[in-house]
Amino acid sequence: MTFDRIDLKILDILQRDATVPVARIADKVGLSQTPCWKRIQKHEEAGVIRARVALLNPDALGLSLTAFVMVEAIDHTAEWRTEFLTVTETLEPVRDIYRLAGTHDFMLRVVVPDMPAFDAFYDTLTSSIRLRSVSSVFALEQVKACTALPLSGLFPSPN
Repeated sequence: MTFDRIDLKILDILQRDATVPVARIADKVGLSQTPCWKRIQKHEEAGVIRARVALLNPDALGLSLTAFVMVEAIDHTAEWRTEFLTVTETLEPVRDIYRLAGTHDFMLRVVVPDMPAFDAFYDTLTSSIRLRSVSSVFALEQVKACTALPLSGLFPSPN
C-alpha cells in the first residue's frame, strides 16, 4: 500500500487522538469530508488502522508493576514456539510479546498490581511450558511512553 502526504497527515492525527471528528481532520489536511472519510475507511480495511482505543492509566487502576520478562527457549522448534505463544497469549498480565535476536528468544511486557501477582504469573508461566531460562527486570518509573508511530520521517519535507 502506498501513502501520500495527506494519508500520513490523516493517520498522524488519528493515532494521536482517534476522537477527532472527520470534519476537523478534513480541514487540517485540505480535503472535503467525503474523500477524507474514504481514505480513513481504506486504511481501516487494509489493516493500517488496527483499532480505535482509549489508553488507560495503569496506576489509576492499581496496575502499578510492570515487568519485562526475558525468556530463553528450551529448543528452537516450530512446535515449541507455537506452544509458547499459545500459553503466553492466554496469560492476561502479558501485554506485549516480542521475538528477539540475541541471548534471549522472547521478551514479555507484563503488567500486574504487585509483586505477589507477579509471582503468581511467574509460577503459571514456568509450570505451563518448559523454558531454558527466565529473567525479569522491573520498571521503577515509566519515563516516556508513546503509542504514536514516527510518521514524519517517511517523506522528506517539501522544499
